Amino acid sequence: MATSHKITARPPTSVGRNVDIQTDAGTLQAVQEDAAHYPNGYANGVTHPTTEGDVASLVQQVPRLLPVGAQSSLTGGATPMGEVVVDMQRFDRVLNVSENSVTVQPGVPIGVLQATLARVNKFYPPTPTFDGAFTGGVVATNASGAATFKYGTTRDWVTGLNVVLTSGEVLDIIRGETFAHPDGYFEMVTNGHTRRVPVPSYSMPNVAKCSAGYFAESNMDLIDLFIGSEGTLGIITEITLAVVTPAPHVAFVWIPLPSDQAAYELTWMLRQSAQDAWRNPSASALDVAAIEHLDARSLAIVQEDGALQKNQVQLPPNTAVALLVHIELPNENLPDPSNAYDEISKALADGASDTPITRLCRLLDSTQLLETTELILPSDRRRQAQIARVREAVPDGVNRRINEAKRCKNEQIQKMAADMIVPFERFLESLDVFRQAFESRKLDYAIWGHISDGNVHPNVIPHNLEDVTRGKEAILESGRKIIELGGCPLAEHGVGRNPVKQALLLQLYGVHGVSEMRAVKASLDPENKLAPGVLFPVDPRRTDK
Repeated sequence: MATSHKITARPPTSVGRNVDIQTDAGTLQAVQEDAAHYPNGYANGVTHPTTEGDVASLVQQVPRLLPVGAQSSLTGGATPMGEVVVDMQRFDRVLNVSENSVTVQPGVPIGVLQATLARVNKFYPPTPTFDGAFTGGVVATNASGAATFKYGTTRDWVTGLNVVLTSGEVLDIIRGETFAHPDGYFEMVTNGHTRRVPVPSYSMPNVAKCSAGYFAESNMDLIDLFIGSEGTLGIITEITLAVVTPAPHVAFVWIPLPSDQAAYELTWMLRQSAQDAWRNPSASALDVAAIEHLDARSLAIVQEDGALQKNQVQLPPNTAVALLVHIELPNENLPDPSNAYDEISKALADGASDTPITRLCRLLDSTQLLETTELILPSDRRRQAQIARVREAVPDGVNRRINEAKRCKNEQIQKMAADMIVPFERFLESLDVFRQAFESRKLDYAIWGHISDGNVHPNVIPHNLEDVTRGKEAILESGRKIIELGGCPLAEHGVGRNPVKQALLLQLYGVHGVSEMRAVKASLDPENKLAPGVLFPVDPRRTDK
């Protein structure tokens, strides 16, 4: 495959029409905020393009645009601030499924993508928790979820993008074809002229996840510049993703534990077993794809809200932490669902059987956790759904409490949450960082997330407006310390418009690093048409803002 540091844009494949921009009150109201409930959102119009030509016409005709998908952003990145909203929901076709990849339009929800792949026994691994998220939004934020431990992030699975630039031309980017020049730039030919797009010089943190502005490294692939750029550099109209065949059979393992230390030690053992399995695959390998973590306050919330009782989950009296482990099982080692526990008990008793399940049970038995662990086989989808609902009841419960405080105490109360990651070896230290920051300020909080990656979501539960101020201080303090631990304060949700997250981005890369991001933005979007104010504030010196 020939490679180059230069790429030439092409005209759109279809002729753009004069796309209708709706301005009625109901349509504008429907898009004024995203899942982050970022305040004071307003749109100057909403448009629903259906072709590449439509998008090309929009970027040429409209001075300010905000491309959005499901508006499931947790950072305010899909909340308009006076732009015309480019609603991509009509770009909703799965275009092609091949042996090792799938090509889709950006408006395809992740749940639809997975259902389409499941019909041909394929699977797209690095999905976020919310399966209603649009594929385009997932790529635009480099979103990821629980299975990053085994499969990596979205970036690792994107092999092709079609991107409409603000010139109205289109880049067809194929991974492995266009790399940065050794001197740190790409060359793009648009409208017959060559422009240089600089590559930032900052070093990104060496962690499993990073959704912190523009990707940058020496000899980087051009496709990586657009993945995670949050709609600020171009509008994605087509995506090709790698897929897995056959789709894995995933067992859930629900494990209550008495302490953070016990959870960390068990996770360490499971991670080691999984990494051994990947190096030396066998029918009996313990193939762990993900490990989720809920702290004591998270468990108290689901207890208070009745989610444990509703989903028939009981916790031992000394439970301080719970883990939810995802283990992939080969077809030949799936127990018979009708007598699975009898099979496992017999295998453990005779000591001769060596399967992923018996290996897991022996590990849990050695740590005195077997009796309180619940194993849910891939065939028991109803029970797996109940356990998944318990996990999702944590953020739902936190949001409910924040909304109640907002309704009863002060309308200006808002969510103060973080999304931070450290190298796994520093995980317990990161918990100490969060707890010291919150408890020293007498804040209510809950922590949950993906312990297998060292990535958790510390959330303040404010009871008054003063808690919001203290929560912001706590998160910024935590961000500085997480960076010192070799981590990233922006792991998987992106930056968006959230001023705290934009401050964390500044902490991570400094003024010079953010200035380099601005230079990338200026080279590809000189008139600041796309998502102004997302990633970093609009430059106050600009006269075209």
